[in-house]
This record gives sequence, structure tokens and C-alpha cells, in this order.
Amino acid sequence: MSDPRRILVVDDDKAIREALQDLLGETYMVDVAGTGAEGIQKVKGQSYDLVLLDLRLPDKDGLTVLQELFSQGVDVPVIVITAHGTSSTAIQAMQAGAYDYLVKPLDLDEVQITVSRLFEHRQLASQVQELQEVLNERSVQERIVGQSPTMQVVFKTIGRVANSDSTVLIMGETGTGKELIADTVQANSRRRRGPFIKVNCAALPETLLESELFGHEKGAFTGAIERRKGHFEMADKGTIFLDEIGEMSLNTQKKLLRILQQGEFQRVGGSATIAVDARVIAATNKNLEQEVASGNFREDLFYRLNVIVIDLPALRERMDDLPLLVAHFLDKYRFNNSRAPSKISEEALQVLLNYHFPGNVRELENSIERAVVLSQGRMIGPEHLILSEHMARDRLINVSELVRQQTPLNEILAQAERMALEDALRMTGSKTPTTAKQLGLSTRELAERAQALGVALP
Repeated sequence: MSDPRRILVVDDDKAIREALQDLLGETYMVDVAGTGAEGIQKVKGQSYDLVLLDLRLPDKDGLTVLQELFSQGVDVPVIVITAHGTSSTAIQAMQAGAYDYLVKPLDLDEVQITVSRLFEHRQLASQVQELQEVLNERSVQERIVGQSPTMQVVFKTIGRVANSDSTVLIMGETGTGKELIADTVQANSRRRRGPFIKVNCAALPETLLESELFGHEKGAFTGAIERRKGHFEMADKGTIFLDEIGEMSLNTQKKLLRILQQGEFQRVGGSATIAVDARVIAATNKNLEQEVASGNFREDLFYRLNVIVIDLPALRERMDDLPLLVAHFLDKYRFNNSRAPSKISEEALQVLLNYHFPGNVRELENSIERAVVLSQGRMIGPEHLILSEHMARDRLINVSELVRQQTPLNEILAQAERMALEDALRMTGSKTPTTAKQLGLSTRELAERAQALGVALP
């Protein structure tokens, strides 16, 4: 029989050290340390197969200990333990080289499963040792709010893949934050100092989209009065984000496939082959497998994009995060900079918790911003929340109540116009050109009305 694997637990909490020693001691040899310095010293003097490392230690933080271990050439997988499962903590830990992380209070079953999985897949540890670059000081990831298990999976995936050049496909319903995830992947990649070009494939007609992506030569079409570089050319040595890629035509998909396969393309109306080195991050709210089956999306392109997939959960699937998101948006949308964030009543919070949010986080954000304005920065109650779909009847009842209260007609009309604009945005998936057309407005008129009514456009 081979020697049992040896594990070191570094945690300043005696109860946690003893609990982990009792749990894992039945299968493994377990040593303990109460400080970062003691942990480093033990690793220097003894060969370990795994270190369980608390991020909050009395003498130095766990990320510093982790970095010291790797800087000294210690080849040992580390699972970090944290009481603060934020996106920043998750991504920092994974990029510093941790194999995984656990959030306090510890689930002992999860500890056992995680440790067993690590030892079963020890040969794969080299694939994550590249993820040790320090995070960009801009800390874009701090904007991602969530501690739910589904979001922890998202954070771990970002930490593991950000520094690679592999294509990333972000999937999720409208309003789940796909662009924010793309921002975070790019901000934590080795290409973060290069260009980051964003293209909304749904906002441009096919003829214009092709020219925008690949550029065109002078005279390629009516109005092409000079040569123009496309977004891929401008993204060379950087990253390009293709939002709503499921809206791209089959012809444009074919040209995109060539770039992904060969790293080259031709401008519209040109014959010269142009090489480009750009990482592609794509996003869609469509089920691309179904689109392939229906003939609307190329199968070969789907497999080229489907290298690394980040599935964003709908807000209704992570309602545990709603109070955190509400607090975040209350802080973001202060009534004015000199005042503390607005507070929300228990009744209003319960209304939000009972709502299913078809517009996801974007709808929640818009609702909180509007509620802060309607409450004038004071306590937000249920009467300040204007939500869509099944609450629409209640909103109409409120309008009737305004009439009974002798509310001026211009105020009532403004509320009705705001409701119509919000519902049109919801029905069109927040696509501004489509919303404007549905309401019989130009895009400029829509923007002016939205600004006057306090409605945020995407």
C-alpha cells in the first residue's frame, strides 16, 4: 500500500483546524498551522500533497502566503478557504494559482468531495498553474455581485480561462450581464492592455455589419469613399467582443469562421489577405444548438465558438443574491452624492423577492434606480417599485388611484408614457432601434423621451 497523502491545514481558527483534522485524518496524514509564517515554514520542511489555506490570517493574508509559496518554487496544490465569497476574492484566488476555494461556513461534505476530486485529477494541476498573474488594479470584477453557488462557478471559470487565448462563449438571457462578464474576462487577461473592441451584432444590418467587422476598400459599395479598417483589424493584439452573435447572418458567419480557423480575412471589396491576432469573446441569449438544428447558425462555427462556455444564470435562479444586488444598486444610484444610500423597507424587499424578473439583473437595476428617484432618496416602499408583466394590472390600478387623488394630467400621462416605453423595451429585448420602430419614434426621439422620463436605455 502506498503512503497516505499528506495535507497541511493553515487556519487561525482552532475549531476549524480540529474539524478538518478529524474529517480528513481518517484518510490522509493531516498537519496544522495557525499562521501564514508557520504554514510557509512547514511547507519548506515537509513535502505536502495539498494545502488548505485560510485567506484571513493574523500575520499576513492568504493570497500573500499563496504567492510566496509559488515564488519559492513549491509545487503543491492549494485550496483556499474564505468567509468572503466575492467575485474579486474568487478570481484573485484562482488567478494566483489556487486549485479551488471553499466558502465559510464550511460544508464538510463539500470539503471531502473537493479534496477527493483534486487528488483524482492531480495530473491536471499544471493546466491551472499558468493563472498566477496579479489582477488588473482597475478591479472590473468588483462590479460582479453574487455569492450564490451558480455565480461562484462563473467566478471560478473566469479565473481559470482569462489568461488563455481561447475563444469564450457567454450564454444567458437578456439582462443577465453578459457584457460585464466579457469586460471581466478581458480585464484579467494578458491582453488587457491591448484594444478591446465591442460590436453589437443585433444593432447593425447585415451589409453594414460585414463592413464594420472586416472593413472595406474604397468603392466597395455606394458611399465607400475611402478605405476603412474593420473592428477585427482594430482589435489586433487585443480582444473583440461580439455581442448577440446569434443574430449574425450565415454569410457573415462564414467569414467569421475563417478568422477563427486561420486568423485572416479580406476587407469587403478587397482581395488582399489580412492576418489578425485577436481573441474572440462572443455572447448570445439564444440557444445556438437549436439555431444550428433550425439552419440559422453554422454548425462548424458553433463548435469553433463552443470552446469555453460561461453560462450565466437568470436572476430568478439565484434569488439568494437579490439582497446583495439591491444594496449594490442603492449605493450606485444615490439620490445625490452628499447623501447616504437610500434604504428599502422589508415590504418592498419582499415584493422584489416574490417577483420573477423576466428582465433579469438589468430590470432590477432599472427598478432600483427609478425607486430612488420616486422616493426622493428616502425609504423605498412597495409604492415606489414599478415592475413589468404580472404587476402591470396593479400599476394600472395605481393610475386610477392617481385620478381619484386629483393628480395633474401631465403627471399621469408621464407615468403612462414611461410604462409604455419600459414595456416596449422589455418586449424587444432592450434593442433600441426595434423599440423606436415599435413606438413610431426615431432613435433620437426615443433617446430624448427616455432621458426626460428617467428610463435607462442599454
